[in-house]
Amino acid sequence: MSVSRPRPAARRLAAALLLLGAVAYTAWVLELVIATGLDPVRAYVSELAAADQPLGGLFRATDLVAGLLVLAGALTAPAGGAGPRGPAGSPRAERQPWAVAGWAALALFGGATALDSRLPLSCAPTGDPVCAARETAGLVPATHTAHAVSSSLAMLGALAALVLLTVAARRHGQWPALARFGPPLVLAELAATLWTLAAVAAFTADRGTWALGVGQRLQVLLVALYLALLAGCLARPGGAAARRAAAHPHPAAPAAPAAGPPNPPTLPNPPTPPRGEP
Repeated sequence: MSVSRPRPAARRLAAALLLLGAVAYTAWVLELVIATGLDPVRAYVSELAAADQPLGGLFRATDLVAGLLVLAGALTAPAGGAGPRGPAGSPRAERQPWAVAGWAALALFGGATALDSRLPLSCAPTGDPVCAARETAGLVPATHTAHAVSSSLAMLGALAALVLLTVAARRHGQWPALARFGPPLVLAELAATLWTLAAVAAFTADRGTWALGVGQRLQVLLVALYLALLAGCLARPGGAAARRAAAHPHPAAPAAPAAGPPNPPTLPNPPTPPRGEP
């Protein structure tokens, strides 16, 4: 007879996968100590993994690992009962659409990120005017278009997961850290995404880059922080219902009185003899 994995063990596994995925997703910070030849203020993060870049293979590998780890974590977490709990403390993730949709969106992010690594740019348009001109003229390989689609799907999945899982945490009282820090992270991610989209539009229109690299690096850094926060919540689940149960345990039933020997019968008082009789 097969033995199913205990739910706490599955949650810890999902937490480890997501945390490792977050670390791999921030591999671009290596550009702070390794010369890449690209300007981090202007360049796309994905240009580090372009086919003509000397370290492109390294960054394509880290993107692939990050995507697969997050995909595995998003698929493992629901199996471990990693959803908000009801008032009685019983897992109900299967019946909570916010949590289910959130894990699905995170799986989309992981899968699209892994696919993104297999569809690299052929050159770096922000650092190579010839590459930019070829891209504008449509003379680059079809992988440029495919890469744009997979990147868009990845960020769409990340944004949806941020919003949906944060809503699930706030509605059901589980994952208190996510309920507290999720909303500001979501707002910051939306702002970074708008910055990135505006910068991409400006670059496409030949109006400069508007610090495109900074905006996109902030965007992916916030996603990594969110993954780390989510991993911490899975590793240490808890919520308002659990805290209330610990602070106010159910009162114990009154103990039955101890059994003992029956009381002896009370004997009647002897009759008082008449006065004068011995």
